[in-house]
Parts: sequence; structure tokens; C-alpha cells
Amino acid sequence: MPTVLDQIVEGVRADLDSRRRSTPVEQLREASLGAPAPRDARRWLAPRDTVHVIAEVKRRSPSKGELSPIPDPAALAGSYGAGGASAVSVLTEGRRFGGSLADLDAVRAAVDVPLLRKDFLVEEYQLWEARAHGADLVLLIVAALEQSRLRDLKQLAEELGMQVLVEVHDEAELERALAVGTWLLGVNARDLRTLEVDPATVERLAAAAPAGEELVLVAESGVQGPQQVRRYAAAGADAVLVGEALVTGGQPQTAVAELAEVPRQRRQQ
Repeated sequence: MPTVLDQIVEGVRADLDSRRRSTPVEQLREASLGAPAPRDARRWLAPRDTVHVIAEVKRRSPSKGELSPIPDPAALAGSYGAGGASAVSVLTEGRRFGGSLADLDAVRAAVDVPLLRKDFLVEEYQLWEARAHGADLVLLIVAALEQSRLRDLKQLAEELGMQVLVEVHDEAELERALAVGTWLLGVNARDLRTLEVDPATVERLAAAAPAGEELVLVAESGVQGPQQVRRYAAAGADAVLVGEALVTGGQPQTAVAELAEVPRQRRQQ
């Protein structure tokens, strides 16, 4: 039986085929070459004394349904930046998350911090889209990709000047992520095959990840406030990616500022 992730990727591929018919890849390549140079995400996300916050523009999710209409994604992103977000993530998947590349454009015009295109990227076309629309970072989900495809997409993203957040959920995926040489590792507490969240996943995989300043570990999912960020920081997370709590809490700037004050702790091995 297809998993939730399988179903999402199937929809992504169908929508991708539609966009490819209306916008040829050659047009995206030309736009990419004319776009401003990507921001240096390594500098913005370098380990520091407190946890980095990657704040997300997220309208809905398969697990929770509608979260927030977000009529003005640029204003929301501006609040994130004012609160001290080190980067902004924009969910561009439309069917399950209500996002779009137009959201990416709007946020790019509103913030100076690095911009992450968060989507289910499975083809090179989507990387050209990301760069053409101003992304500095892209997400690659190990569970959604064969190893050769993961390696090839990461290589192209870097050739285009973008950095890659490589996302894992278990030990086998962690080994695959490290094998492609990532410096930015996302550990998702949510199993995308079932949508269940287990914060212990972050603790377990953070303990298994290499220690040192060369690897930036991003804890994803399950963050409702500073207490959860402190738990992830204690496990060795250098950053957290947060969406739901920020778009539903009513005070995104204040919420980001509170999360960004949580002290970071180095991973021990």
C-alpha cells in the first residue's frame, strides 16, 4: 500500500508535468543565470551560542489540515526576520500544503536572510525553478530519493550555487546522507510515511551524527515552543525548523525571538 510520502510525491510529479508544459526548462535556466547570486547559507547558519531558527511559511499540512490562510507571506517573513530568524523556509507544494512558487517570490523580495525552498524535490527541473525564484537552499528528502538521484540532485543544486538541507528520519537514511557529503543535516521527528511524530528520533540520530562544527544539525517537526527547542538543543541540534507553531500562535516575531534565545549545546560522542 502506498505511504503518505508516496502519495505526496505522486501529486508532485503530476503538478511538475503541468508546470513543465507551461514553462520550459530552458526558460528557467535563463532566469537562473540572471538571478542575484545565492546567499551564503553556511555563514548565516554557522554554529553559535544559541540555536538558529529556520522559520517556515506554511499554510496547511497533511496531518493538521488548515493552519493559517497567510494572505501576505511577505509580511509574515518580515516578522520572522525581525524576530531573528537565521533563514526562512517556504513550502511551495500546493496540493497538501497550499504553497506556491509565488510565495517564494514574495518572501524573496521581503527578507535578506537565506531562503529555503521546501518541497518534495525529485527532478532537476525543480532545482532550476528554485534558483530562478531566488532560493538559496533546497530540501532533499532521503526517503523520497534513490541514492544516485540524491547524489545527482545535490550536485546540481551546488553547481547552481545553492546549499542543500538533506533530511533523514532513521539510521539508514543518516548513513546515506553522510555518504553524499552533506554539511547541513535535517533530522525530521515526523515519519513522512505515516505522519507520526516522535521527538526521540532527533535525540537518537543526533547522538549518531558526527560531532564537531563541520556539521550543522537541524531538528524538524514537533516544535511548539522553547521547551521543545531546549530538548532538541540538549540532544545536540544546532538549529530548528519551525512552521506550525509560528503561523498559528499569533505573534510570529515574538515567537521566533524566544526560540532563538535557547542556548545551543555541542554534540558529544
